[in-house]
Amino acid sequence: MKRSAWRYLWKSYEIRRMLLITLLLLVIYRLAANVPVPGINREIIAQLAGSGGAAGNLINLLDLLSGGTVSRFSILAMGVYPYITAQIIIQLLVPIIPALERRMKDNPREGQKLMERWTVILTIPMAILSAIGQINIFNSLVGGNALTYTFGFTGASLVPTLTTIFSMMAGTMFGVWLGQLISEYGIQKQGLSLIIFSGIVSRIPDNLGRLLVDFTTGWWVLLIILVILALTIFAIVYVQQGRRYIPVLFPGRRVGNRMSMPVRSNLPLMVNMAGMIPLIFAQSILTFPAILASYFVRSETAWVKNLAEGISNTFGGNNLGYAIMYLVMVVLFTFFYTDVLFTQQNYGDNLKKQGAQIPGVVRGAPTQKYLTKVQRRITLPGAIFLGLVAVLPYFLGVVLPTSAQSGLLLISAAGLLIVVGVVRDTFTIIETELKLHGYDDNLIKG
Repeated sequence: MKRSAWRYLWKSYEIRRMLLITLLLLVIYRLAANVPVPGINREIIAQLAGSGGAAGNLINLLDLLSGGTVSRFSILAMGVYPYITAQIIIQLLVPIIPALERRMKDNPREGQKLMERWTVILTIPMAILSAIGQINIFNSLVGGNALTYTFGFTGASLVPTLTTIFSMMAGTMFGVWLGQLISEYGIQKQGLSLIIFSGIVSRIPDNLGRLLVDFTTGWWVLLIILVILALTIFAIVYVQQGRRYIPVLFPGRRVGNRMSMPVRSNLPLMVNMAGMIPLIFAQSILTFPAILASYFVRSETAWVKNLAEGISNTFGGNNLGYAIMYLVMVVLFTFFYTDVLFTQQNYGDNLKKQGAQIPGVVRGAPTQKYLTKVQRRITLPGAIFLGLVAVLPYFLGVVLPTSAQSGLLLISAAGLLIVVGVVRDTFTIIETELKLHGYDDNLIKG
């Protein structure tokens, strides 16, 4: 009789230990998410979160990466966003700085450790700047300093301001530390993704509750959204697992006096290598003009005020123009970020060092050029799909009742990609661990 190895999930000591450590660290993170930042008026944040427009979009973006803590403005209000920003900056600097690129090529393992060390170091100033910028932006959106009771770097405001900023920075570093502990001792080797995942999932009950506020339309709208959600998840899994397999010929090896035959293998190229990073890039850049315009909406000069209001309406996120710009930028950023990541892989040199060759392609630079061309071709459908997922909530908002739009899709587009990706990766890791510990889901006797 065929039995699943998953029935041994709790019997394996190592797997059980990793699962318990992961759950414990996630519980600690969720508890810390309720510790308030001193000197912040959280009622103002709650009003901004429900106002929509540029302010609502910005808070939703930060909520995605902070695990829903921005609306409560806890010490984890920035989540691990500064770390992700620092990580992206370091990755983009690799092809620009020759010494760093050489280090990555000569010794990838040491180069990776160096990148991780500099990412953590860069996270500290990024967290401080993000805290100051976040408070200033929210203050500008509500007018004056309504968000903070006292905020300034002079006189009596200095100590409360430093307390607020360093509390937010400490919360970010605490979240990063918990993510690293999960990576080292937990079940998921990408601990930060689980940290973000826990925050996204924790927001589903609230979104579901807002969706069902209107009982006259809530149930049938919920049914439609669940069907769309299921189809979207299926499409995400299908595209994320998409691969283009490139045939590779590895040379034979000499064993004693005999020479083994060449080995044929495949090099898998992903349809969507960039993940959800392009969505964060695109939404951040599109939100910036509206945030900048918010400084001038109260201007006494008529043309300045009109221009600021026009920019705020265009980039507010509630119109067809914004949706089209969002889709185009997601597609462009997907190509850009995929090119950056693919260049860092340096398949041409790596295959040449192993003596491997793609049939009909010269080793080295021509191989890298050929693979880059193939990668760009298969990235096109992945980029378009990512853009369609990103703007799906807007088009659903056009056809669904206004009362149902507050809990639209229960999760944001980028959040949905994260949830599906983390669940899929975690299941794969658990299955691998079960097989490594001797539990195979083949025929098990008795």
